[in-house]
Amino acid sequence: MRIPRPRPRSLAGQLFAMQAVLIAVLVAGYALFTYVSDGRQAEDAAGRQATAVARAVADAPSVHAAIGTPDPTAELQPYALRVMADTDVDFVTIMNPRGIRWTHPVEKEIGKHFLGNTERALKGETFTETYTGTLGASVRAVTPIEDTSGRVIGMVSAGIKVEEISKRVQGQLTALLGAAGGALALGAIGTYVINARLRRHTHGMNAAELSHMHDYHQAALHAVREGLLMLDGQYRVALINDGGRELLSLTGEVVGRSVAELGLPAPLTGALLASEPRVDEVHLTADRVLVVNTSPVSGGQRRGTVVTLRDVTELQSLMGELDSERGFTQALRSQAHEAANRLHTVVSLIELGRAEEAVDFATAELELAQALTDQVVAAVGEPVLAALLLGKTAQANERGVELVVSEDSRLDDGLLPPSLPARDLVTILGNLIDNAVDAAQGSVGARVTVTAYAESGEVVLRVSDTGAGVAPAHADLVFQRGFSTKPAGPGGRGLGLALVRQAVQRHEGVLSVAEADGGGAEFVVRLPLRTASEAVAGAATRAGGAG
Repeated sequence: MRIPRPRPRSLAGQLFAMQAVLIAVLVAGYALFTYVSDGRQAEDAAGRQATAVARAVADAPSVHAAIGTPDPTAELQPYALRVMADTDVDFVTIMNPRGIRWTHPVEKEIGKHFLGNTERALKGETFTETYTGTLGASVRAVTPIEDTSGRVIGMVSAGIKVEEISKRVQGQLTALLGAAGGALALGAIGTYVINARLRRHTHGMNAAELSHMHDYHQAALHAVREGLLMLDGQYRVALINDGGRELLSLTGEVVGRSVAELGLPAPLTGALLASEPRVDEVHLTADRVLVVNTSPVSGGQRRGTVVTLRDVTELQSLMGELDSERGFTQALRSQAHEAANRLHTVVSLIELGRAEEAVDFATAELELAQALTDQVVAAVGEPVLAALLLGKTAQANERGVELVVSEDSRLDDGLLPPSLPARDLVTILGNLIDNAVDAAQGSVGARVTVTAYAESGEVVLRVSDTGAGVAPAHADLVFQRGFSTKPAGPGGRGLGLALVRQAVQRHEGVLSVAEADGGGAEFVVRLPLRTASEAVAGAATRAGGAG
């Protein structure tokens, strides 16, 4: 049977054990130091107490008077016993200069020689010592008894047994150990509370697991191609991955900076600063179309925001192409429907026996359709743009709007360099025509006029309509993401012109809007015609100038 390996202790548990041991060591060390210090202090205090008692006895007039009597013991023994009881010392011994005892707690010891040192006292000095006498080891003081002339006429020794001193220290030690135990318990409880909170924050993981989690987090963060941005409660950047830096075109150190300082487009900055969550919002940067999702991080209070960014630039471009293909399909369907009507008309004329009129009708319709195709192809030789204009013409006719390619148009096939693909021109011209048809629909003499030509090394695209026009106050706002004067549809409004501006800026062109000659709005796009090598050389020149 396989024995499961025990799971390593969590980081909080390790910290708790370490702190508990540290507190125990500190408390034990302090207790030991205090015990030793208290023992020394107790001995010093006992020495001072014994000295004070001995000096008081030596200076007592009754003691001087008793020494001069034939039997000093008769008066000094009761006096010594009273002093012992009053001063809480273990013995008071009064002796003559030769060290013969006049008093002693044990009467049979009276008259015997004092056990201890007396030389310093005979010289008139008071001293203390620890000595083992008849009562055991004691801390004692010995002091001389001097007469008025300074002659030593006796000595007094007062002492406290070491056993009694130890009892005093043990009482203090008991109190100290109680206080130390309380401190240890209080420290353990505080440590447990703190580490319980730490355990909640670390989810019970140990240091190795936290390290692995951090490594996985870093690897996942940099491996994800989508942009990830985390903002703190003050909308400062707390974390950003490589994908986020690339999608937002951010360089340098951005962590700690406010979102408002990143130089992002105003609508995108507003979305990141919003307190409510944003779901799948489309925003444009200088050269990308991004889908933005924001989610606040809250735990009783706002702690920050998690932002995810997805690049849908290519997807948006493909959707534009798909819309164009759908437009072509609808145009073909419309043309097929019209052709069927005309065919029915021709068949009906033949059935009525009017063959000549049927031929004339069919010939006229064919010439009209061919004239429209010839006009567009002659003006715009680029096949993709020509197909776009033909399809948009049919769509506009269905909506009651006449789409006209002006006589000034001239855009030959092969004119566009690789740096200016026809797909981008489809995005630009298709969105401008769609907006113009929307604006012109319902107006008197609804018409959209398209002009496309090349001059002075640039392509000029001009689209005018007979709609209500664009107010001067909206001349710049009309190109911003989300701005529209039309009601919002299922997919939202205000993206087409923003995509046009993005494409124009990507090719370093110029986009403007003004009032058309016959009323309505006129949008003009100017795109430089450069070869791929010229574009690379221009970019290198700009980079050198910036450096």
